Amino acid sequence: MNKNEIIKQAEEKVKKYFELVDEIKEYNQEKVLKAFYDNKIGLEHFSTVSGYGHDDIGREALDKVFADVFKAEKAIVRNHFVSGTHTLACCLFGNLRYGEKLISVVGTPYDTMEEVIGTRGDKRASLIGHGILYDEVPLINEMDVDFEGIKNKVDEKTNMVLIQRSRGYSLRKSLNIETIKKIVEIVKSKNPNCICFVDNCYGEFVEKLEPLEVGADLIAGSLIKNPGGGIVEAGGYIAGKEEYVDQAAYRLTAPGIGSEGGAMLNQSRLIFQGIFMAPSIVSEAVKGAILASQVFEDIGFISTPKPHEIRTDLIQTIKFGKPEPLIEFCKTLQTYSPIESYLTPIPDEVPGYDDKLIMAGGSFIEGSTLELSADGPVRPPYAVYMQGGLNYAHVKIALKGIVEKLIK
Repeated sequence: MNKNEIIKQAEEKVKKYFELVDEIKEYNQEKVLKAFYDNKIGLEHFSTVSGYGHDDIGREALDKVFADVFKAEKAIVRNHFVSGTHTLACCLFGNLRYGEKLISVVGTPYDTMEEVIGTRGDKRASLIGHGILYDEVPLINEMDVDFEGIKNKVDEKTNMVLIQRSRGYSLRKSLNIETIKKIVEIVKSKNPNCICFVDNCYGEFVEKLEPLEVGADLIAGSLIKNPGGGIVEAGGYIAGKEEYVDQAAYRLTAPGIGSEGGAMLNQSRLIFQGIFMAPSIVSEAVKGAILASQVFEDIGFISTPKPHEIRTDLIQTIKFGKPEPLIEFCKTLQTYSPIESYLTPIPDEVPGYDDKLIMAGGSFIEGSTLELSADGPVRPPYAVYMQGGLNYAHVKIALKGIVEKLIK
């Protein structure tokens, strides 16, 4: 069977799942549009200020739009966040104090968070270096959430739990909203004052509800992922209960300034437009991931999530078991990128990671993972993590090229 037949047959199998994706898209688009209506967004909100950034009505309106979309008491949306990891670090350092305890309740967090927490890297700069106590609830068989383990470990001395929605560089299941709800209910039953903090990266607009709507206290994410709609050039957001957002904002700027300062450098319009476009762009990426899942299952690889499974993030994992197909996958994907298709990715050191990574994705925004991209650590089980796609057709074209290489 040739590549065109493989893709065509896979597409016929998964089209029935696209109806739910479209339903979620329309629901979320209406939610975003209502936030624009309610906050009376106008051209005046696109103007910019300089210096300290005082009295920026666009920045204030942007925060309110994000707060309404994510059902938060308050949000801070800034181009000054350099990455999703930066938003998470601000939340952690802003809300935890010496002697307080953080527990990651879904196993070991994403690689870049290990240095923030202090289990790897410069201990002095980390949470542990600042006297924060840290513990983890391991996954069952490195795959499933251990609800009983959470119940046994969280107590009155636990000040915050970290809930990573996406799988990161692991093969565990990403957490859907129902699972997040169950985790929050268990935590709050053991300690009502414990802050439930969700790393929401890759998850925005994939489901109808967001973590704050099921009891989480604080969420954070990157604007070069889902909520940036593929056009935002940099930044991140934090949303949740006002007191926790304020503490995180003080960490981004300074006590006494918080969310009241920071020139937006003419980026407000892009961020407004990005979140308006996000539900549609996310749905395109989700459809591409569903198709990819079916294609790789059909040609004999282990792919997760499965095509029929309900999605909660953008990431599609394909396990190869050896490094050669992982590297070939990324090299081929790069050749189907709109930008820098002529480059050849190779495994290399990347700041924040302990293993060499191979990363593919010629994107309009550097590092954007809402655009079609793939990466993975060169370590067992040699899995590639594919995500994004500004349009479904691009994902489909790239899959044809990858399949042709792999079936040889």
